[in-house]
Amino acid sequence: MTILDEMLEANRKFVKALPVEFVDYYPETSKMPNREIAIFTCMDTRLVDFLEPAMGIKRGEGKVIKNAGNSVTRPFGATIRSLIVSIFELGVKEIFVIGHLDCGISHTTSQSLIQKMLDRGISPDAIKMIDKELEHWIDNFHHPIDNLEEVVVKIRSNPLIPKDVPVHGLIFNPNTGEVEVVVNGYSV
Repeated sequence: MTILDEMLEANRKFVKALPVEFVDYYPETSKMPNREIAIFTCMDTRLVDFLEPAMGIKRGEGKVIKNAGNSVTRPFGATIRSLIVSIFELGVKEIFVIGHLDCGISHTTSQSLIQKMLDRGISPDAIKMIDKELEHWIDNFHHPIDNLEEVVVKIRSNPLIPKDVPVHGLIFNPNTGEVEVVVNGYSV
């Protein structure tokens, strides 16, 4: 059985016996986050089904945006675009940037990633299109807390993000679930 087959079988079982916590007939779960928050975090597998419950966030309460290392690399890149839509179209009033301890990106270099790409058949010409951006992104990520502080500053100082939207920086322990405030967006 392939991974796709396994997922489709799991979905059939899930839908057949939909857990009560997902059944929400009155009112219907909205695309508008009812706690008016956006969470920007890392794609680390240890955060799945752990980060949101550890913070008391349930289905329908917030927008969750994820990428490798919860990094912002461009002033109008995918993360900022997602935050803009969240704020102006979906009613988000606060942003929580959540990094985590032991982030895999802090153990990666651009050269090791490029070598793995070459080993898997990616063309050197294709890599040349992104090598400088890759170096700037990965080789400057040394510590999750430093990255978190930099990302908060990038979002906070972006001219497309309203000044009345607090941007908080939190660090999450993927082993214990503990959250620590690094940047209090109300105090900045």
